[in-house]
Amino acid sequence: MHKVLLAFLCANALIIPGIANAGEVRNREVRQENRMYQGVRAGDLSRRNYDRLQGQEARLNDRRVQDLRHNDGHLTGREYRQLNQRENRLSREIYRDKHGH
Repeated sequence: MHKVLLAFLCANALIIPGIANAGEVRNREVRQENRMYQGVRAGDLSRRNYDRLQGQEARLNDRRVQDLRHNDGHLTGREYRQLNQRENRLSREIYRDKHGH
């Protein structure tokens, strides 16, 4: 009985962080989409730049979904790091475009 419970707890400890990572990435994507939308509404971001950034965000989201499907609903550590790096780059681009840098 104790061995089964220990195995269950260990399996959950390995699976849940991957699911949480996927949720964190998705939440970040939503926040960045909101930043882009607010930039257009405020006149800080041109429609052309918005469309370009939105396309990049869509490609990142497609990649995230593909990775999740490939790994039974979670991201590996490597996939999470790669997505995070790509999101960081996109975040910097959003900032630069909104602030005219």
